[in-house]
Amino acid sequence: MRTVREQYDVLVVGAGPAGAAAASWLADQGRRVLVVERKRFPRDKTCGDGLTPRAVRQLHDLGLAELLAQYLRYDGLRSIAHGVTLELAWPEHPDMPPFGYVVRRRDLDEMVAGRAVKAGATLRPATEAVEPLVEGGLVTGAVVHDRESGTHEQVRARYLVVADGANSRFGRALGAARDRSYPLGMAVRGYFTSPYHDEPWIESHLDLRDRDGNHLPGYGWVFPVGDGTVNVGVGLLSTFSGWKSVNTSKLMDAFVATAPPRWDIRPETSCGPPTGGKLPTGGSVMPKTGPTWLVIGDAAGSVNPFNGEGIAYAYETGRLAADVLELALATGDGLALRRYEQRLDEIYGLYFKVARAFVRAIGNPAVMRELTRIGMQSRTLMEWVLRIMANMLRPDEVGPAEAAYRAVAALVKVAPEP
Repeated sequence: MRTVREQYDVLVVGAGPAGAAAASWLADQGRRVLVVERKRFPRDKTCGDGLTPRAVRQLHDLGLAELLAQYLRYDGLRSIAHGVTLELAWPEHPDMPPFGYVVRRRDLDEMVAGRAVKAGATLRPATEAVEPLVEGGLVTGAVVHDRESGTHEQVRARYLVVADGANSRFGRALGAARDRSYPLGMAVRGYFTSPYHDEPWIESHLDLRDRDGNHLPGYGWVFPVGDGTVNVGVGLLSTFSGWKSVNTSKLMDAFVATAPPRWDIRPETSCGPPTGGKLPTGGSVMPKTGPTWLVIGDAAGSVNPFNGEGIAYAYETGRLAADVLELALATGDGLALRRYEQRLDEIYGLYFKVARAFVRAIGNPAVMRELTRIGMQSRTLMEWVLRIMANMLRPDEVGPAEAAYRAVAALVKVAPEP
């Protein structure tokens, strides 16, 4: 096994949204950063491909506004349930744009990784970090495997960032694990050709039914991609009653069979078999820090339980990690890494607490149906719900957020058993 004698400031494991963002911000500070990515770009990822204003804000801050503008921009969410359709524009917010984009992950991830390289980071594709290097009780690097040459070598770095996705092998090797009491998301998506591929709305279906009109658990989506195709998928949370017995592939088939006909979504317009995956949500992976390492993005369970969004939180946690690592490198004090979990709690603690309580409540199918039925009768209420679910509350709305938590907590207590 060869040892790389050059020592990096930071080794980033994974070049997805979180890892590429962290590498970009660190490289901007002149830090020596190595990113290892087990695949070569471009590569696909199971995802809805929708970028909310929260994600767009981070990409704009990275200087990618001009590249993003080449893709389909959309104005908001079309919500459909109980025979009612509401088109809800993204709300105004002082820190975020009132629009989003739909970008395939094969394009998006290559774009952000390329930005990190331009900033000075070194990217090694087709290279997997297979185990941590531990010396004197501290993680000092990783053994990496070149998947094309078959060789192994040791890479040393002062700090490590774990960003290898939802099923983080490297994170588990460091002792990070998902708290199974937290909600787990499951999703399946596929692409279909469609005459409405360039609509300015993403579409969410909150009242899934089979061909016979029977209620189904979960939710469905249709996201126009703008390239002749739409991204179609279904999602389910582990808080749904009987979720273990749900076959998500059959749920996807049922949604395809009952989606609005105008989309022309059918087996004949499919671009290939759907793919799926599981997503830990609500900050469920712990611990997120060690003396010389941090866990970010999906590897840390940083997915919004309300809507399954992970990309914005990947960019944000990558940026937070870069901030504390820069402080540690600048001061020579590794204790600065403790600030990472403090910042996570300050920014997401209350919000994820509300979300976890809410998704427990709607795990009862009767509660879910009643809430969507009531909600869809009021545009004002649904606009408020959109702000909450997309995490776009303004700074002056912290009080209402706390009130929302109390309301959801009360709902959980009185919800009838399924």
